[in-house]
Amino acid sequence: MLKAMRMKAGELWRNEAGLGMLEMILIIAVIVIIAILFREELYKIVENLLSKAGKKTDTFMDGK
Repeated sequence: MLKAMRMKAGELWRNEAGLGMLEMILIIAVIVIIAILFREELYKIVENLLSKAGKKTDTFMDGK
C-alpha cells in the first residue's frame, strides 16, 4: 500500500497539471497561515478602513 501511495505521489509530481494544483494549494496554505498569524493586525486595519468609509459616507449624505 505504501508503494502504491509513493507511485501515485510520483505520478502527481511528474504530471504538469498536478503541479499547477499543488502550487495553488501551497499558495492558499501560505495565505491562510499569514492571515492566522496577523489576524489581529488585519482586523484593526479592516476596522479602520470601514470606519473611515462610514465617516465619508455620513459627510456625503449630510451634504457637507
